[in-house]
Amino acid sequence: MNARPMPCSPQEIGKLFLFEKLTPEQLGRLCSEGRVDLFEPGPIYAEGAPATCFFVMIEGTVVLSRKVGGDDVEVVRTSQPGVYTGAMQAYIGDRVEQVYNNSMRVTEPTRFFVLPADTFANVMREWFPMAVHLLEGLFFGSKNSQRVIGQRERLLALGSLSAGLTHELNNPAAAAVRATSTLRERVAKMRHKLAVIAAGPYTREALTDLMEIQERTAERVAKATTLSPLEATDREDEITDWLDGHDISDGWQLAPTFVQAGLDTDWLDQVAAAVDPEILPGAIGWLNYTVETELLMCEIEDSTNRISHLVDAAKQYSQLDRAPYRMADVHELLDSTLVMLGGKIGQHVEVVKEYDRTLPKVPAYPAELNQVWTNLIDNAVSAMDGRGTLTVRTALEGDRLLVEFQDSGPGVPPEIRDRIFDPFFTTKPVGEGTGLGLDISWRIVVNKHHGSLLVESVPGDTRFRVLLPLTDEQSDETPEESE
Repeated sequence: MNARPMPCSPQEIGKLFLFEKLTPEQLGRLCSEGRVDLFEPGPIYAEGAPATCFFVMIEGTVVLSRKVGGDDVEVVRTSQPGVYTGAMQAYIGDRVEQVYNNSMRVTEPTRFFVLPADTFANVMREWFPMAVHLLEGLFFGSKNSQRVIGQRERLLALGSLSAGLTHELNNPAAAAVRATSTLRERVAKMRHKLAVIAAGPYTREALTDLMEIQERTAERVAKATTLSPLEATDREDEITDWLDGHDISDGWQLAPTFVQAGLDTDWLDQVAAAVDPEILPGAIGWLNYTVETELLMCEIEDSTNRISHLVDAAKQYSQLDRAPYRMADVHELLDSTLVMLGGKIGQHVEVVKEYDRTLPKVPAYPAELNQVWTNLIDNAVSAMDGRGTLTVRTALEGDRLLVEFQDSGPGVPPEIRDRIFDPFFTTKPVGEGTGLGLDISWRIVVNKHHGSLLVESVPGDTRFRVLLPLTDEQSDETPEESE
């Protein structure tokens, strides 16, 4: 910071809008306790440095910028005399960390009235005690409101996720219970049928052949492939005709089960060739029970696997058993979040994943990134009103990892695009949004991960782009390697 002292004129600084209501005595005190400095083009102070001075521009051009990821993003450029910056919250004292909230540079020789932070705090308390109390109340009230509503935002998200997870778990659990009940009934019928076969005029060789067929049938059920509706209908007709042609009653009831199990008339021919004609109806009935029990056990296995998958997704989403800061695979985080939000996304939103699986892991706070994904996906689904296409894309962009959420909704209007990351700003109806989701996401990505969160939007194509650094050079913590 290269400054050249200049004379301070009470009359000159009294013309600045910030000081125009002060008395000559007050202006004189400012000049005696402050100073006027002339700065050559270049940086004046950096964001995050201790805030030691309050600056009021007298003449020149000032540029203010904020750090976004690894870049300085210009937020203000002005030549308006009287604009001020620097230690603007010095009157609060040690109750908050006194650092510069932005970086300042000048593009031409620029004069500032400069007041030390302690002096600025003293004159504020002495000259405007009521205003200081009001400003303190506004500052801390806003902080408290943001914290409380932020907690409510998290609780609402948690409640929504819990409801969705409960719904997702209920379906496979109910299917498993239903299949278990039906399986018990089928096994009971199979025992009865076995007793009938054992008491019948069947030779040992016939029973042995029947058992071998049963084993081969069970193996075919496990390897069954899914047919198209048209293929399944044609095969049901073929099997029904075959059963009717061999005088087996209720063939139309047996055919759908055999088709679902991947069986066909060739299999039936093999059964007919392996057993005597007089025991064929009984053999077919016995094998039908075998097929049904195998299908039911497959259904139970699928249901329990689904439950296990959901539990694993919830565990991955919550990150309860993981280090808070570690090297993380963003694809695992994205997949667990999509599973957790499956109920809220609904059946009318098509989710397209365009993942670059070759991307490396990144240093991250995984639980907090999951909160970012949750907010961005929730906003996308709401913007599309529950119908459309959500595309989740990952890629390498320069030296950063890109996670992009693209929706086919109506887009973000240009007039509010610059405000969507502001605290408490929301476009949702009263009671449906707190306006903190994007603000929280921005702070997690930018402040905590030193990344960027950007939005690009036209009708039918809105993209929220999260850019994360691949290294942790800017972090004070060392990420743990995930297992």
